Amino acid sequence: MTAGAAPTVRALRSRVVALVSEATDGEVTEAEILVPGGSLTALGVTSLAFLRLIDSVEDEWGVCLDLDGPFRFLDDLDALVGHLAELGADADGEGDG
Repeated sequence: MTAGAAPTVRALRSRVVALVSEATDGEVTEAEILVPGGSLTALGVTSLAFLRLIDSVEDEWGVCLDLDGPFRFLDDLDALVGHLAELGADADGEGDG
């Protein structure tokens, strides 16, 4: 990762945290999501919230999250942010897809 990429990933991470909290209607706070090492499911993100999150992510960045294969990236904040960065998403709501 280049020095310029770090702020972009931090901003992307911040936006994803907000989307996760919004998907749970605020039931899971941004502070809770930011605690290292926890799974989103363990925090109380429900299957309905995951569907809302997927829709929000796909709408915001114009990407398609492939759920036909392993999608463990969805339950971990850093893995989700990393996956979105690989797909070309950025904090401004733009992506390559």
